[in-house]
Amino acid sequence: MHRMPHRLSSTAATLAIAVLLAGCDDKPAQGPGGPGAPGGGMPPVQVGVVTVGAPTSLPVFTELPGRVEALRTAQVRARVTGIVQQRLFREGSDVKAGQPLFRIDPAPYQAALQSAQATLARAEAAQASAAAQFNRLKPLREANAVSQQEFTNAEAALLQAQADVAAGRAGVVTAQLNLGYANVTAPISGRIGRALVTEGALVTQAEATQMALIQQVDPVYVNFTQSATELQRLRRLPGANTAAGLPVRIVLEDGSELPRGGRLLFSDLSVDTTSGQVTLRAEVPNADRALLPGQYVRGRLAQQQIDNAVLLPQQAVTRGQQGDTVLAIGPDGKPAPRPVTLGPAQGNQWVVLGGLKPGDQVVVDGVQKLQMMRGAPVQAVPWTPAQAASAPGRPASVAAASAPAAASAASR
Repeated sequence: MHRMPHRLSSTAATLAIAVLLAGCDDKPAQGPGGPGAPGGGMPPVQVGVVTVGAPTSLPVFTELPGRVEALRTAQVRARVTGIVQQRLFREGSDVKAGQPLFRIDPAPYQAALQSAQATLARAEAAQASAAAQFNRLKPLREANAVSQQEFTNAEAALLQAQADVAAGRAGVVTAQLNLGYANVTAPISGRIGRALVTEGALVTQAEATQMALIQQVDPVYVNFTQSATELQRLRRLPGANTAAGLPVRIVLEDGSELPRGGRLLFSDLSVDTTSGQVTLRAEVPNADRALLPGQYVRGRLAQQQIDNAVLLPQQAVTRGQQGDTVLAIGPDGKPAPRPVTLGPAQGNQWVVLGGLKPGDQVVVDGVQKLQMMRGAPVQAVPWTPAQAASAPGRPASVAAASAPAAASAASR
């Protein structure tokens, strides 16, 4: 009696398996893509694409490394000796030529001026006395009433008195200059840096103590280094030998380009005998102070024109030993590799010289997905640089795939 439950359970399991097999035989065949799509197939993968436009003429740029240099630089130095009483400017501000910057204790120089003025007054009094003596003896000498020696002595005394007056006047001017130098002013207009001396510091004329530095930074110079061979090529470009010079764009360290450009000058060139390099100078407007002296930048020059070329994002191109390829979507909606001919890079894009025609759709975003589903059709959606997941008109799945696609392109 106790064995019957075991036999019943075995029989029930056998019947259940038979029912399942019968159900599988009766289920309709699935499509090639699996469940979930019309006809049982998987939905097509969404990829971001760019549509190739008509070929155009594109400029080819060359970049030169350079450093920013102030247009003019002036060192503010002490011209008299004394104690600094006051700083009259705000560090890092713009100053005008002649604007007071420091005040040195003027008391010694005021006293020196008064002494020089007293010396001048004494010399002028002596001159007046000598002139009166000379004028009194002159008619007497003409009447031969005084000796020639006496008249000569009176004339020499007058000349000496006149020289003393001239020396006294020069002493007054010198004292006035020294008193004026106690008020240290800006020699040029520009931006002043930090104060190099503080109130209470002793500055000396003998050592010409530097007190501050003023730089004119609008416009600025940018000094580029280039080989002598490349210089000859640049000088053959249109406009290089004109007074205006070649137009140049300035690229900052973060890759951004300034909205305003400058002019590359070819005057005052010399070749470094040790390195064979030539220093070129460009003048660049800098009204917003975006460029600072000593800053590293790059100069971008239009070197030539390339005809019948198109631009593609660099992440759309796969580079390998067998050549450069892109994934282009065919008429059947399936992506396939296509060889392309590349020119120089323009920023984060490649110049494509051949292999594509207008209207071709090139996959930029979602390349990693296609590597797992070769030969499957895809759904193409427009791609634009730096798209956010919430960008209108773009599915979230494509936005999410941008980061891995960019990382894949960077690794390539």
